[in-house]
Parts: sequence; structure tokens; C-alpha cells
Amino acid sequence: MKRLIPFLAAILLLSACNHHIVTSPDGDIRVNVFDYHYDDYSQFCGWALNIKVDNHQFLQVRNLCLDVAESREAYHLDTILRSPEVDTTWHLPWGERKEVREHYKEMLLRTHGVTSGDSLDIRIRVFDNGVAFRYEYRLSDTTGRLLRGDNTRYLFPSDGTCWSIPANFESYEFAYREQPISQTADANTPFTFRLKNGIYGAIHEANLRDMPEMTLVRDTAGYHGNTDSDKQAKTCFKTWLAPSADSAIQYAYHIESRQLVTSWRTISIGRKAVDLINNDMILCLNEPCALPHPEQYRPMKYVGVWWGMHLGINSWVPDSRHGATTANAIRYIDFATANNIDAVLFEGWNQGWEQWGGTQVFDFTHAAPDFDIDSVLAYAKSKGVEVIIHHETGGNIPNYETQMEEAYAWCSDHGVHAVKTGYAGGFPNREIHHSRYGVQHYARAMQTAAQYGLALDVHEPIKPTGLRRTYPNLMSGEGARGMEWNAWSDGNAPSHQVTLPFTRLLAGPMDYTPGIFDITYKCLGKYPDSKQWNQKDARECRVHTTLAKQVSLWVLLYSPLVMAADLIENYEGHPMFQFFRDFNPDYDWSEALQGEPGQFVVIARRTNSTYYLAAATNEEARDITVPLTFLSREGRRKHFTATLYADSPDADYRSNPTSYSITQQEVTSRTNLKLHLAPGGGCAVIFRPVEDK
Repeated sequence: MKRLIPFLAAILLLSACNHHIVTSPDGDIRVNVFDYHYDDYSQFCGWALNIKVDNHQFLQVRNLCLDVAESREAYHLDTILRSPEVDTTWHLPWGERKEVREHYKEMLLRTHGVTSGDSLDIRIRVFDNGVAFRYEYRLSDTTGRLLRGDNTRYLFPSDGTCWSIPANFESYEFAYREQPISQTADANTPFTFRLKNGIYGAIHEANLRDMPEMTLVRDTAGYHGNTDSDKQAKTCFKTWLAPSADSAIQYAYHIESRQLVTSWRTISIGRKAVDLINNDMILCLNEPCALPHPEQYRPMKYVGVWWGMHLGINSWVPDSRHGATTANAIRYIDFATANNIDAVLFEGWNQGWEQWGGTQVFDFTHAAPDFDIDSVLAYAKSKGVEVIIHHETGGNIPNYETQMEEAYAWCSDHGVHAVKTGYAGGFPNREIHHSRYGVQHYARAMQTAAQYGLALDVHEPIKPTGLRRTYPNLMSGEGARGMEWNAWSDGNAPSHQVTLPFTRLLAGPMDYTPGIFDITYKCLGKYPDSKQWNQKDARECRVHTTLAKQVSLWVLLYSPLVMAADLIENYEGHPMFQFFRDFNPDYDWSEALQGEPGQFVVIARRTNSTYYLAAATNEEARDITVPLTFLSREGRRKHFTATLYADSPDADYRSNPTSYSITQQEVTSRTNLKLHLAPGGGCAVIFRPVEDK
């Protein structure tokens, strides 16, 4: 009883605290910060954030507290610090836009444990388009603590609709689900939702370097108390962290460095769905660029020996179907030279592929016998074409880390400036892809590559969390169902590509590898020796879009490294390929204009004085009108020639997917551009200024 009295006294003291308010700079988002506990005062649960948007209840975040072993106690509030409002503008070397405004208000709750004396500070930032918070835990002694997890809960005030993939600590390659929030059992992030009041949100995290990734799991006992919001609430999710290999609990981390700073937990907010796409909050929650010459990492268009492998025409293994041969390399380099393409990717170029399916031990500095790496690199250099080298690890992290420094130095010495990494396979020793072990490895690879001036395109990655601001060599990644699923499975539905901009792409660039022109794989008739290598034979598969939509995806699905993924013979002489020849992915400005998750999306971008616009739809045909007011950004140039790469009136992704039209018209910023999108279709437009008007 004597031990209980101080505990109850601390709870009562905290209960007497006033609520503390922090608002967004424009005042439209209001966060009420208060201490939260069970009604019977039996246990302190942490702090809570009650978030209102335009005076409407939006979300309540409860149990803001870390789970530290043998330290379930109350935290006494020492002080509240309010920082001056931050309003600054900074620049990216590459991105959807070069200029980013960082504008927020901050509050810091400084607390200490009643019994342990450990500090648990909660830093809260409120932007005009979202809320973020993180934990800063400091030990009072040197004995160490076992961090077991994150207690944070997200309590929804009403039901709504959400778009998500299941929570999974090994892969993100799942089809997106559109369903009621109340029927969602678990989800990875970004977790995108629309409440019944029409406000949109997305839960994710930023600046993930040392913690395991967070997911959301339905908390059936998720909230306590008898307040009106508790009675009306439909769903509560708790944060669930990837476990370590030797732990059955969600996360085990022995804090010995006296301090732990978690990743930011982020809640992006929008009145329209496209507001989420136009949100830079996650980037703003990362540190400024840490690299001395960020300008060396530049956007590129590329082709490569990749799609033929997924179709079963080629193989990664040096056999009779080997894709990465010297002869193929020369052919692809010549194609890049002739078509204004910056780089060529080579997969299967190195030794070790003959072990695929067993214990993967790749050699990252020695080429396969039929790939003369020195002559290929010399030829590419003579043509002004970059080479992207592939490092598939098969998930064998110890093997890769043993060679990583040497392999990156080898690339630098041989004039290679970009590496595509892959982690297709389980990690050894029961380690997990998205655990702290995995997060730390991906960070080491990113930092080591930066030392050698190498850009990274990471497949089977940890999800993006804005680290590209600090390390702009981390240029792109996979982290979702990409194009290859169309080659050996039932494929991606037409709604998939118009869901990604509102979900996965909120986290950062995605290497979806778009641009398949041979929609139904007629080319397979020329390759009788092709073989099935995955779930289904490619002859039973196809791409579920129109040709025009494939062109639109080069713009819609943002990546600074943009692949024309099809076999190059399917591009040669094709009028629609002119779009790829002409467009430049080094954008200065971008804005999502219209759209709803899973239905359609319209995005405009600008490079120098040339504008691009792309639109795509789901399974339904759609006629849309796009005001071209964004063209007025180009001050003195009011007239533009618009070249439209579009669906023909009879196009349909099911029955007539390759029917297209290419037309031109003169437009101004006052034009309302009318677009017809076929079922599963799309459109891409290039706007070039007319200099003499």
C-alpha cells in the first residue's frame, strides 16, 4: 500500500494538469495535449493528442508512451517548451519539386518517471497539413533498459473508408484493399483513410533509421473510459513493431547509450485526396542533406535486360537464355544512345546466380563468363550512357556486408554511379526484413554507397520515410506490387496504379518499372524456348491497362529513375515511344490536381519550361476536364503546344488495349482540357511553350 500511494498521487497530480494546445500555423488544425489514464486510476497510460481539423473531430492518439520493461510507471510533467514558429524554404537536388516550404509549430513535453527518474519527452510538431510526434527517451543511470515496444494507439472518432495493405514484416507486395476502417484488422503504413466527414488522412512514419518499422494492428480493447468520444469510436489501432529474431514480443532493444530517439509518427491531413500527394511533411521531418555534392545524383531514364527474365524469355543464370550477355549489352547501349535514354541496367551480370534457390552467395566484383564487363563499361562510356549495376543479395545480408565496401569501391573505380539492390529472399538467422536488423542494414548500405558517390535503387526495401532529403543518393525503391506481377500472376488490377499515388507513393519514390507496350505478350510467339519461372506461365498472363495508361505511368508514379521496362524491340519505331524520348524526369515542380484513391488521378509536373500532365483511371471509363491554370506559372509564355498521347475512342484494357491516338492542339492557362480515359486507360500530355506568342 505504501508503494501504491506515491503512484496514485502522481496520477492525481497529472490528472489535475490543464490541457495544452498547439495549433498549425494557419490555425486550422488544433491539437489538444493531455494526460490519459484509465478511469479507475489503476494505471497510467501516457499522454494523448486530440486532433481537430476545421473544428471537426479528426483523430485521437492515445497511450503516448514507450513500453520499457520493469518501468510501467507514471511520468511527471516537468515543463512544456514551445519553440518559435518555424517557416523556412529549402531546396532538393531532385524530387517532385525542387523547392520545399517547412512551416510548423512545436511543443515539447518534458517528463520524468516517478520511480525510475528516466526521461520520456514527447516532441510534437503541427504543420498546416499534418501532425507528427516522436519519443525521446533518456536513462537516469547506466544500467540499461529493455525497450519492448510502442504503446501508441490511434482512435478513430467514426468509421470511414481506408486503403491499405496487410501488416507484414517481410514484404509490401500485396494488393491494396479498399474497405471500411472498422473492418480492417491490420495494416502497414502509409495507411490512408477518409472519415465520414470527408477529411482525408494517412498514418506513416518519418526518419526511420534505428528503430524497427511500425505497423497498425486492430486493438479490440483499444480504448478505455466513458467519454462521448469513447462511446462513438468505431476503431482503435495499436502500434506494432517488427520483432527481433530472438524475441517473441513485438520488439526488444536494450537501451545502453543513455538515449533513444524514435522515428517520427506522422499523420498527414487533407481536405481533398490529392492534398495528401502534395504534402511534404515527411521530408521536412528529416535532417538536411548530409552529403557534400548532392548535385551528382541526377534523375535518369533507363532501359535494361529485366522484363525478358520475368516473361521467361531470358534468365539471370549464364545459360543458353542468359540475358546479361556482352552482345545484349551492346544492343541495349546502342538503343539508349539512339533514343535519348540516360542509362542501361544489367541484372544477372555477375557470378553467383547459378546457386539461386539455395544459399545465395553472390560475387559483386566478378562478371559471368559471357559478360565482358570491362568492354561493356568502356563502350557505354564512349556513348555517354550510364550503367546501372545490379546487386541481388538473395537476402544474405552477412555475405553482402562482407563485400559491400569492396563492391561499392569497385563500382566507383569502374565509372559506375548507380546500383540497384535486391533482397528477394529470407534473411539468415531468423532475422526479419523490416526489423531493426533490416533497418540498420539498409541505412548502412545507403551511407556506404554515399561514400563512393553511388545512387541506390532498392528493391525489397524498407519503406521510404523521407531519408532521401538527408541522403539524396537514396533515389528510388520498390516496396509494393510492381510491374513484374503482371508477368507471372493474375496481375495488378487497373485500380492498383491509381491507388499507389494515394498510398505507397506518399512515403517516397517508387520504381514501379512501367512502360510495357506489348500488353498481351505477343512477343512470346518469337521465343518458343521461354520457360515459366514463377507462379504462372507468362502465356497465361497480361498487363491490365491500355497502352496509353502505360505511357501515363511514367509521369504518375514518381521516381527519379524511370524505366522503360519492355523489351526494346517493342519500342523500336513505335510512335507512342516518342513520349519517353522527349520527357525529362528532373522536375522543378509538381502538383496533383484531381483524383480519388482507386478511381482516378491527374498530376502535372514541370521541367524547366516544359510541362507534363498525366491522368489514369481504374476499370471504369472516365471523361474529365482539367483546367490548365497551372500553366500560368510560366509567366511570359502563355501559349503552349500540347501533344496528347491518349486512348482512342474504342480503346479498352480488356478487349482493345493497344488502340491509341496522338494529337496536338494549342492551349493556354485559360484552356479547359477535356480528356477521355478508356476503361483501364490513361493519357499523357507534353506542353511546350510557343516562343513567339
